[in-house]
Amino acid sequence: MSQKPLGLICAIPNEIQHFGSAFEKESEQDIAGFCFYSGKLDGVETILVEAGMGKVNAAVVTTLLMEHFNCRAILFSGVAGGLDPELGVGDVVVGNKLIQHDYGMTVGEKLTAYQPGHLPIHMPTEKLGYEVNAALIDKIMAELKDFELPEISAEAAGGTKRQPVITSGTILTGDQFIGCTVARDQLHKGLSGLAVEMEGAAIAQVADRYQVPFIIIRSLSDLAGEESTMDFIKFLEETAGGAALVLRRIINLV
Repeated sequence: MSQKPLGLICAIPNEIQHFGSAFEKESEQDIAGFCFYSGKLDGVETILVEAGMGKVNAAVVTTLLMEHFNCRAILFSGVAGGLDPELGVGDVVVGNKLIQHDYGMTVGEKLTAYQPGHLPIHMPTEKLGYEVNAALIDKIMAELKDFELPEISAEAAGGTKRQPVITSGTILTGDQFIGCTVARDQLHKGLSGLAVEMEGAAIAQVADRYQVPFIIIRSLSDLAGEESTMDFIKFLEETAGGAALVLRRIINLV
């Protein structure tokens, strides 16, 4: 295995804390206001960093992981809002495609998502989003086939405790917290997104530039509707752990 470390990003402390003692910190370094922890996650050399929320924070941190630490791959573990009505709180989505839903061209009061850095009127392209290597996704999902996550409590799940499922699909990224059923349905139907968050596709864009693998893993903390703000805060501690457990399960595959 390469001696280069993995870069592991979380947005907020509630996401990092689920790695607990599995991450053995050896040193830390402050760069541009971010604290990078060097150590081992389940024996794998890893640089762990809290990026804060939003695409710019995520892009800056990913660039620093590449330039200062020469990471061989970038991983993200955290929570997201659910878009697919077939999914529920606590389910985990492994992104096989990342799309920035808030970048594009607005015509007639409608925003059409487009590939970052391009527009139909400037450097047009048919590409939309950043795809994870298909063979890597296949290996990851095969490893997770019989992997069971802890049950989600009845309170967090909306009335009945449930066994979370792990799936793979498109994750959408934008600089808004989605707390609107209409917006949620539009994003799901228009871009086939399973989950929506604020960092993943920015990480993917930078990783694509550096030509390194990236994996974005998201636990659903809410269902991106009018109750999302309350649900996110209330159930964050319980749901964020699922993404961390999935990442630890597949860390040796990246």
